[in-house]
Amino acid sequence: MELDEAEKARNYLKERGYNRSVIKKYGLGYSPAAGDKLFKTATDSGINQEYLIEAGLIKPSTRGIGYYDSFRGRLMFPIFNTSGKVIAFAGRILGRKKGAKYINSPQTKVYDKSEVLYGINFAKNEIRKNDEAILVEGYTDVISLHENGIKNVIASSGTSLTPQQLKIMGRYGESLTMIYDSDSAGRRAMKRGINLALEEGLDVKLLELPEGEDPDSFVSQFGKDSFLELKREAEEDFVRYIIHKAQKDGSWEEPSFKKKAIAEALESIAHIRDGVSRETYVQHLNKLTKVGDRALFEELGKKMQDLEEQKTKAKRRLKIKSRRAAESRNEKNSKPNSEKDELQEQQAVHSVQKERPEPAKKPSYEKELIRLMLRYGDEMIDFIGSNCSEIQFEHRKLRAFYRDIIERFKQEKKVSAEIYAQKEHPYPQLTGEIVMEQYGVSDRNKEKTGMEINPDERRFTTAKGALKALKLHFLERQHKRMQQKLKQQKDEERAATIKKMGEIIKHRTKLEKTPLEELFHDPKAASSPIKKKVFEYKMKDERE
Repeated sequence: MELDEAEKARNYLKERGYNRSVIKKYGLGYSPAAGDKLFKTATDSGINQEYLIEAGLIKPSTRGIGYYDSFRGRLMFPIFNTSGKVIAFAGRILGRKKGAKYINSPQTKVYDKSEVLYGINFAKNEIRKNDEAILVEGYTDVISLHENGIKNVIASSGTSLTPQQLKIMGRYGESLTMIYDSDSAGRRAMKRGINLALEEGLDVKLLELPEGEDPDSFVSQFGKDSFLELKREAEEDFVRYIIHKAQKDGSWEEPSFKKKAIAEALESIAHIRDGVSRETYVQHLNKLTKVGDRALFEELGKKMQDLEEQKTKAKRRLKIKSRRAAESRNEKNSKPNSEKDELQEQQAVHSVQKERPEPAKKPSYEKELIRLMLRYGDEMIDFIGSNCSEIQFEHRKLRAFYRDIIERFKQEKKVSAEIYAQKEHPYPQLTGEIVMEQYGVSDRNKEKTGMEINPDERRFTTAKGALKALKLHFLERQHKRMQQKLKQQKDEERAATIKKMGEIIKHRTKLEKTPLEELFHDPKAASSPIKKKVFEYKMKDERE
């Protein structure tokens, strides 16, 4: 609402009739094109960059230094779960720029797009009330219909309709009206959606809008009453829709096309689990086509047999895949992982450390680990020291700082910021930089929002996030060094290096996917979390 650059986004919404209250209700926004605006603002506000990475909001730079925003120069649609919490985002391109029309957040711990329906938090009560959900394709379709008084509307959140989404729909209502574009892609998506919905036990109807119209444009031009009138007159059950579509296309009189349309209807009927419903729809198909019941039931039997065979094969493939994954895990777990092996690996890495360039900036996660050890002493030093080694630190001065802290800890000497502030160069300068950075971020945030940041409310969780980042970047550097080795190696050596690179990639992928709680167990002394304040966004003119 405030940025000049966002004028194009405001104009786009204005053309659709979305006023300020609509923008606020659905949380619509704009992602600046600068490339690192979100990253800088979030980190200045004290947000751990690992959370931003895990949420898919920022990505590591391809140059190996820093991060960039995942969403840049796009109109933003927050995606909510059923209880109304934001779990992901979709960004729409504006103007005639090149690129995908929409990009979505990646899969995360809280966002599985196959299980999310856009607008379900707004629509669920109306779906219950009407015992019907209306499924559309786009985010703006949902918003426009809701704002015109048609509130039992949802979309499939940027993905093809899935069984999980249909199960969620089924909790609130038994009927589903599907509205798709009339192009070939829309018709294919509709056909697949029909079969999945029937298998979930939903009563399926289809509605095709006039050519060139979508729900957003239609309701914006003609309003709620015209939409509901069209729905009453034009929506059809799936059998009637398939047959009428063939008749309208002019292909009905051709025997081969007629047979194809009937086969398509029977294929959909075969997905219905309830026997009475299947028989009812076969009789309905008989009335529309004048083909005998006996022939239709015989053909339906073949379709059901084919469908059962497909499911059996799919289960078999899944079982084989699961078994291979289990065998792979067992093989990996059976490999020796002694301290000697780890020491040899660290020595090998250490031998090339002098060859690598010093990073331009001190990595924030390395500074965070040092800060936590200085701030909390033995308890934190024991925890961090048990979960990483100096070899994993990239910055030379921070690596030496970590090593010195560990040595003092082993000698049972006290560790604190005050002690290091009085030691020889470079410790006083490093200590000041590390400790004061936290207060600078907190003070800036307090000045802007009136809220004081306490990054140590869950200090062991903070430490875990920094440890995970340390290990991921260490593996990334290992992988890059292996790539450099390959250029100078012969066939025998290359094979061993390639194998090692594969192991590094597997380790990194597992590390990325494993939750912090499983990677690092809390020490017994971990303190209970402090209750956080609830943040509520306010428009600029609403702030005091």
